[in-house]
Amino acid sequence: MGDQAAKASHPYIPNAVPTVKAQMLAQVGVGASEDLYDVIPPPLRLGRLLDLPEALVSEYDLRRHVEGLLARNRACDELLSFLGAGCWQHAVPAVCDEIGSRGEFLTGYHDGSRSMLGSYQAQFEFQSMMGELVGMEMVSTTTYDWGTSAASSLIMAAQITGRREVLLPRTISPGRLRQINTICGPTLSVRLIDYERESGSLDLAALRSALSQETAAVYLEVPAYLGTLESRAPEIGDLARQKGALFIVGVDPSSLGVLAAPRDYGADIVCGDLQPLGIHMSYGGGQAGFIATPHEDRFIATCPTLLVSILPTERPGEYVFDWVNFEHISYGLRADSHDFAGTAQTIWAIVAGVYLALMGPQGMRELGETIMQRRAYAAARLGELDGVVAPALNGACFKEFVVNFDGCRRSVAEINAGLLERGILGGKDLTDEFPELGRSALYCVTEIHRKEDIDRLATALAEVLR
Repeated sequence: MGDQAAKASHPYIPNAVPTVKAQMLAQVGVGASEDLYDVIPPPLRLGRLLDLPEALVSEYDLRRHVEGLLARNRACDELLSFLGAGCWQHAVPAVCDEIGSRGEFLTGYHDGSRSMLGSYQAQFEFQSMMGELVGMEMVSTTTYDWGTSAASSLIMAAQITGRREVLLPRTISPGRLRQINTICGPTLSVRLIDYERESGSLDLAALRSALSQETAAVYLEVPAYLGTLESRAPEIGDLARQKGALFIVGVDPSSLGVLAAPRDYGADIVCGDLQPLGIHMSYGGGQAGFIATPHEDRFIATCPTLLVSILPTERPGEYVFDWVNFEHISYGLRADSHDFAGTAQTIWAIVAGVYLALMGPQGMRELGETIMQRRAYAAARLGELDGVVAPALNGACFKEFVVNFDGCRRSVAEINAGLLERGILGGKDLTDEFPELGRSALYCVTEIHRKEDIDRLATALAEVLR
């Protein structure tokens, strides 16, 4: 049946008829579709057919197969989760799903200045609200995620300063660091700056020693991957500027209702992830990054992402929303760009804009306060357990904090397995990523965690650690 399906053509599917395929190949001057891949060097080709299972020829069979695969997952609607580390469980207002799933946004596609005008306006409103949150005048449309926005920001800094070295904190997310090394590696030298073991703060002595006339940028995350808040961020920015480097700050935007806007403590470029702003956790998706800068030519000229702006039309007093920098950006220069973002990221920008409009300044403040209060309660409850140190770093934290289990007989993996048996996803195991922290895990608490959830975690941990 699989061979028959592969040879069949469907009269109502464009270009499926063999004669039409032959005409298309003749038009481009090749005899077979395989000839289109001659540009790929032979060592990079597989050289054989993929070992695939028998084809599923009915829509029902395919649906049943995929639903069977999905049924193996255990999602956070059936487990109590304290996982974070870059993808966080937040409350998603129903209006975010309602507007994000509207056909005008969900299925529309960009095609010049006469289409998607509603989407352009929605993106412009998102950029405006995001700019207010981070204290910047210019906000890009969305990148693929935080990692790509951070990498693009570092490349911008190199282009602006003419330098080729960037300094990053040792506490950066290992996944984000891999993205930065992949994107920036061919052109930039990436150096890591160590941190103070007790507080998690950047080691200023190490930073001063590493800064030089070759430094294009100092990158800092507030809050850091380990949850800590860098109280000396203004001083770090000053040190960067003294050497002619730019100061780039990566943020979790859910923190900005209670933390100062990065521009207020000297950030030249701000980047981060929008997932906390009304976007569901989704394996392989649900992420979108952003870049924000002052409204200065040097930043706008080097920004690799689309910008939506309000423009005058031929009619006096009439304005329209549209792209303003298509020609020189990664979207327009796809084959030569270092990253790419598509329609999904546009949807997430609109959803984040809906979330920010719904919450407003007071709502964002209440969100941040709630998260900090519940995180503090969780750290205090876990810190009461024998053999547990929580928080393991004494610096201020936002919604994540390190928990150390060196005083216990079990590894973090064993502890998490015991918690899973009790319907709880424990913290991210940091043993391999940060061995200097011992047997530690990164726990995440957001506004969705109630007191009884945290108490349940503490009780379950006590049972597992006996």
